Amino acid sequence: MTEIDKNPGAIAPGAASLPAHKFNFAICGLIGGTAAIALLGLAGQGLQETVLIAPFGASCVLLFAAPESPFAQPRNLVLGHLLTAAVGLAMLWFVGNSIWSMGLAVGLVIALMELTRTVHPPAGANPIVIMLGGKASALFLVTPVLCGVLVLLALALLVNNLGGKKWPLRWT
Repeated sequence: MTEIDKNPGAIAPGAASLPAHKFNFAICGLIGGTAAIALLGLAGQGLQETVLIAPFGASCVLLFAAPESPFAQPRNLVLGHLLTAAVGLAMLWFVGNSIWSMGLAVGLVIALMELTRTVHPPAGANPIVIMLGGKASALFLVTPVLCGVLVLLALALLVNNLGGKKWPLRWT
């Protein structure tokens, strides 16, 4: 019995085509990532505020390419970004933005995300983004962080569920 006989959805070695569900998932990722980043960028232009930050691009990869990952679940997305941005702001205000404080901030957010069960790897970049900018206010937690993750959350719910991926796997 060949591998194809055991698994009818498998592709024969050397076959040029992808299974239909893989192609559909890839298209959903294309649509989701494009829509998310474009919508955040356009919202920022309309509000004349920053709503798009680099870590959101990496969040899109998890949300639209690996939504089954524990790191891509809503709790991790929202709380991971909020927690890490708060740490980045605190470090900037109280310690400054040296190389060592950036390193410590990233180490702290890793530990805190682990302890709070909110690990979202793209959020680990938030302290660096904040500290490199050097002048963020507490409003950074609202715009871009909270506004951005809520847009990402809504689009991931829409695109993944319409595209055949059950998402989220869990809310808590």
